[in-house]
Amino acid sequence: MKHGKKYTEAAKLVDRATMYDAADAIALVKKTATAKFDETIEVHIRTGCDGRHAEQQVRGAVVLPNGTGKTVKVLVFAKGDKINEAEAAGADHVGGEELIPKIQNEGWLDFDVVVATPDMMGVVGRLGKVLGPKGLMPNPKAGTVTMDVTKAVNDIKAGKIEYRLDKANIIHVPVGKVSFEEAKLQENFDALMEAVVKAKPSALKGQYLRSITLATTMGPGVKINTAKF
Repeated sequence: MKHGKKYTEAAKLVDRATMYDAADAIALVKKTATAKFDETIEVHIRTGCDGRHAEQQVRGAVVLPNGTGKTVKVLVFAKGDKINEAEAAGADHVGGEELIPKIQNEGWLDFDVVVATPDMMGVVGRLGKVLGPKGLMPNPKAGTVTMDVTKAVNDIKAGKIEYRLDKANIIHVPVGKVSFEEAKLQENFDALMEAVVKAKPSALKGQYLRSITLATTMGPGVKINTAKF
């Protein structure tokens, strides 16, 4: 893969053989950001899990203390009093059955997170083929299937992110923007790692965290020492 001049220059700042301390990695990643926009800083965690086995799945959610720097649009599926509750909490879109054709037939996807009350999951289940592949399906483990829609919406708006294994058993999550102060990025990173470490499947034999890499949207990866986790 050929990289541009800016990337190549930025990559020179990173020693690929070094396992950096988290604080040093955060400082370095901020230095390597060269894009004209405020890049997202992401953490990529390679695990020793085998997600094909249910007992080795890693999935959950964590509220980053300083948010992600992104405005998140929330869609809530609810009925009765819960519609008013979701609207009062600041959900961007609230509805029920009537949203199905809009999403299925018109391809409407103007939202980042979907929350549903348990009694609406029968309706939402019909959208599995659309929402599933996009990682938008509500899930009790992520706190997005709940009767407490106020808490769900507030948490998401405050910077709650979901983490889960992809097909290669890697977790990819944002921990903020390049414009964030280093201390705030560190707090977000620590909150994420604490949650991921706690989520280690008890059935897993062998090493859990194989590698942790920090990178901006357009920049080179910086490896973090996994030993302290």
